[in-house]
Amino acid sequence: MRASKLLLQLEYMGIDTVAGVPDSTLKQFCDGVQSYRGGLTHYVTANEGAAVGLAIGSYLASGRPACVYMQNSGIGNMVNPLASLANSDVYGIPMLFIVGWRGEPGVKDEPQHVFQGKVTCELLETLEVPYSVIDKNTTDEEMDEILHEAGKTLKHGDQFAVVVKKGTFEKEEPFTWENGNRMKREEVLGHILRGLPRDAVVVSTTGKISRELYEQSHGAYGEHDNLFMTVGGMGHASMIALGIAKKRPERKVVCIDGDGAVLMHMGALPFIASQSPENFYHIVINNQAHESVGAMPTGCRQTQFSQIAKAAGYRLADKLASMEEVDKVGGWVLSQTGPVMWEIPVSLDSRADLGRPKESARENKEGFMRFLG
Repeated sequence: MRASKLLLQLEYMGIDTVAGVPDSTLKQFCDGVQSYRGGLTHYVTANEGAAVGLAIGSYLASGRPACVYMQNSGIGNMVNPLASLANSDVYGIPMLFIVGWRGEPGVKDEPQHVFQGKVTCELLETLEVPYSVIDKNTTDEEMDEILHEAGKTLKHGDQFAVVVKKGTFEKEEPFTWENGNRMKREEVLGHILRGLPRDAVVVSTTGKISRELYEQSHGAYGEHDNLFMTVGGMGHASMIALGIAKKRPERKVVCIDGDGAVLMHMGALPFIASQSPENFYHIVINNQAHESVGAMPTGCRQTQFSQIAKAAGYRLADKLASMEEVDKVGGWVLSQTGPVMWEIPVSLDSRADLGRPKESARENKEGFMRFLG
């Protein structure tokens, strides 16, 4: 199935707005949206709930339903606006969901997707959202029938979901771009890690940041016990780090975050500042993209996270523009009082042979807790 054809069919259904958060299962769909030259307006929102909110507003203003796309992990973020606003028992706002199915039962996937994949269809049923599952074997005729059923559902003011299995979409022309930054993320992470005191606690966000830190730690020290990898729950690494920092004030706690993750739950910043954790150091690796799931730009490329952190009440916030400044982070962690944020602009480069943790999530948790003592 070609994403470009599906997008054209959405237009025929009366949809003129597409919003969501990128997903690797939907990479070809996302590439197709980025390069589509029809009458669709596209938004990359901070989180999936925000995409539902935007879809509600778009419908109120135009009377035309919107399409919201997401990884199935994003269902959690969209439950509240869907159940308390869009549902037919409340306002009855029609919208079409395109949901990438990570962790599909019987298909090997990363540990953070296993349970979410198991309950994906059950969650949609609980939310009273009718759905159809498509894969690479879905014919054009079957897809036409699915969209016909979806259209009838939308006309009644309800929602419909298309659940997409891995490999469903054919490759589109890849969407590529450059952000103009020079420093490479993995090199930056290696410099930070080797500069930090060995007893520092490191909490990393989901995606390639955690994978690169894992490899850098093993390359430098042969282990990674001081590293808690937040392999799922995008946007929550900073609050996990805060929870550790408040319980263990004698330890230096460093949260290594991504720009897309911070955007997803930015309310954490003023809350962290209000708690005044003197042992908390927040590093935001900013490549202006959701790079781990296909490098689609975020919808907020102009955002200056250090300025936002400063306005939120962090004691110190700055942007580091050179490797010479990055090399000073370890010393600053020892000498400066938190909460502190350093924003580091990096390029979109990543290794094709980047590995994944060899231990299970539970084993990583146990090693980390032993490190904390």
